[in-house]
Amino acid sequence: MSYSKKHTIKSGVNEPVVAYVPTDSLTSFFMLLMGTKPSGYVSDYDVVELTRQGLSKKVLLSLAQKISLTLQELAGIMHISERTLQRYDEEAIVKTEYAEKAVELARLYTRGEEVFGSLDKFKLWMKTPGHVFKGEAPIALLDTSVGFDMVLKELGRIEHGIFA
Repeated sequence: MSYSKKHTIKSGVNEPVVAYVPTDSLTSFFMLLMGTKPSGYVSDYDVVELTRQGLSKKVLLSLAQKISLTLQELAGIMHISERTLQRYDEEAIVKTEYAEKAVELARLYTRGEEVFGSLDKFKLWMKTPGHVFKGEAPIALLDTSVGFDMVLKELGRIEHGIFA
């Protein structure tokens, strides 16, 4: 199908994307993942850059501790053997795909803290088997991207008062 000059397709959104960036969430995310408050304005592009640069083993272990994951649970989510993870030096930058999983974890836990009002309440929920997840704890689903999506969707339902 071809269009003449009279028929042009226009985008329906002409608003700045910046208006939709939840900076409080990103600040909380950086605090959880990096342990420091970012200096200045942060955006999703900063998260992309952070992921591309990679994260140190020290950052990964700190994140695991903050969200109450064992080394074994962290290794399972990241698809890395526990022994391989242990072999990394503290300051060594781990592979980008592991950094990406850590970023996903930090984003999930930041979102969970927003929905539950407390990181401790969310951590408890993550480790509690539920009917909606066929008797599995949400944490058990995080070894796949589909599992991450399922947990995020359930957080949306909880936030809006829709319970299974």
